[in-house]
Amino acid sequence: MSEALQPLDEDRFDSVLCVVAHPDDIEYGTAAAVSRWTAAGKRVAYYLLTRGEAGIDGLDPVDAAPARADEERASAAVVGVDTVEFGDWTDGVIEHGVPLRRDIAAAIRRHRPDLVVTLCRHETFDGGGLNQADHRAVGLATLDAVADAGNRWIHPELAADGLEPWHVSLLAFAASPQSGHYVDVTGHLDAAVESLEEHRVYNAALPADFPAPRELLEAILGGGAQRVADPEVSHALALEVVER
Repeated sequence: MSEALQPLDEDRFDSVLCVVAHPDDIEYGTAAAVSRWTAAGKRVAYYLLTRGEAGIDGLDPVDAAPARADEERASAAVVGVDTVEFGDWTDGVIEHGVPLRRDIAAAIRRHRPDLVVTLCRHETFDGGGLNQADHRAVGLATLDAVADAGNRWIHPELAADGLEPWHVSLLAFAASPQSGHYVDVTGHLDAAVESLEEHRVYNAALPADFPAPRELLEAILGGGAQRVADPEVSHALALEVVER
């Protein structure tokens, strides 16, 4: 049996930036932790590199982009987040590189978070499912951008534009096969489910056998709790944490 997950020290941060590729990436578990953090008075902002315009087979990207962006804003509001920014990257073909690192570093410098949360950068998710290319690119670029954000001489144009360097204390990856920590989200399942349900257009286009939001999040967060030694924890978000 793998070692039990350790609790994330939530006293170490007051502000959080979630960096992901698409609308709904945050809602597959991370939103439960966001609900906990905003309820505790922590400041949380979202930065999404795309509007998920390539995510619905039967809907033209021109129409999908605004619909999915609106759904993300609505889902963020459910868990207490009113700052949702979108990048201008193209859904499905995000490539890791200096331009991506620069855009994420700029977002970090704008929001000045103590903790940055992103998605798995590995080839597989926690549990073994194959990870999608955009997730891997954004996760890896975020790892690099956290360092970039604190170095004045990397992307010097950012400082010239008034975005001064910022040091991030903690970086966390959700859905990682290398998770070693957890956030106790007991009591926040309903908010997470409601947040995911706001993606109505996207959810309606999923295959008929795809798990409903509550079933899916119960599996993700209930599964996380099974790796926690504390029997009082019924739902948990597993995280791979990198200290900076």
